[in-house]
Amino acid sequence: MTYAFNCRSRVYRVMRSRLRASATPISPERALDKLRRIQHHQVTVNNTQPVTGLSTVNQEHSDILSALTVKKPTLNTQLTLL
Repeated sequence: MTYAFNCRSRVYRVMRSRLRASATPISPERALDKLRRIQHHQVTVNNTQPVTGLSTVNQEHSDILSALTVKKPTLNTQLTLL
């Protein structure tokens, strides 16, 4: 087994247990599919100051994040590549 597979399996199990504990009828796959739509954007035009934005976090996203005990993303959050 590879390291990536082990990590993915563990994340899946944690997500599944948190969703079950919160009595949410959504699967980990569906939760990730829904949360994938939340995106951080940064645009620079003609070497000006970059403009940043965050996709709207709707009620469904908030419910899923709450069930997973994860904070809602904000623009002030430091983003990393890995």
